[in-house]
Amino acid sequence: MNETIIIIEDNEQNRYLMKFLLEKNGFSVIETETADAGIAKVLELKPQAVLLDIQLPDKDGYTVARHLRTFPDIAAIPIIAVTSYAMAGDREAALSAGCTGYIEKPINPDIFIDQLKQYLGR
Repeated sequence: MNETIIIIEDNEQNRYLMKFLLEKNGFSVIETETADAGIAKVLELKPQAVLLDIQLPDKDGYTVARHLRTFPDIAAIPIIAVTSYAMAGDREAALSAGCTGYIEKPINPDIFIDQLKQYLGR
């Protein structure tokens, strides 16, 4: 498969779990802890998808998604918000900021890869 997924997530345990599940399913994973580092990696590597935390130390995920959506050459890359924001309106806020989809934290290891594949068109 050898598809690259970039994780933009400041919580080490969340990154570890997502990376473990992704690598177990044949994905290559690049991890970043800050919005700015994540944006730079997405622009450099043009991954198959971006898993984006909404609560980051330097910028929120909505700002990251809006910024990434200004680059036409990466417009087709799915950006999936992975967030503990699960109140009414949070999903809509992520989608209106430019996210393709939304996965709630804590992620469910049993369905996480299937959720991701929906956004990858499989």
